[in-house]
Amino acid sequence: MTVTGVRKNPETLTMTLDAEFDASLERVWQLWADPRKLERWWGPPTYPATVTAHDLRSGGRVEYHMTGPEGDQPHGYWEVLEADAPRRLVFRDGFASDDGTPISDMPINEVRVAISEAGGGQTRMSIESVFPSAAAMEQLIAMGMEQGLTEAVGQIDAILAEDVTSPTGR
Repeated sequence: MTVTGVRKNPETLTMTLDAEFDASLERVWQLWADPRKLERWWGPPTYPATVTAHDLRSGGRVEYHMTGPEGDQPHGYWEVLEADAPRRLVFRDGFASDDGTPISDMPINEVRVAISEAGGGQTRMSIESVFPSAAAMEQLIAMGMEQGLTEAVGQIDAILAEDVTSPTGR
């Protein structure tokens, strides 16, 4: 089923993407916890991600870059604030230079991931981005954040379908 909706609220400085999957909580959590699975969906199809560091625990850091169709490689990082497997993940998401140093003049937003049972073997995932200001929200959405995240999450069903058929997928 994948993406069921995207809501933007300028008053609370949030953009929330909701999705549902025909998979267990643990399998959906593994999309975040396994760096090889994460890099298969974190970037949109035209900007696939490569995860170069992955420490998904409170105080940990995840580093990645995406490779665009022209060969450009924007870098990003997460500062993990909370990781409560398999239900909750909170991190600061920022832009980085090629060496992983945060780019100070680009916004950092807080991302809150909630994973819950939706009944009937379905799992619901909500990804809420909280922006530091209205200007930051406008800037990131203008850069294609909503479309990119929607396309990225849209790749998850195929990953989950592959896992069902593999010997270690359950």
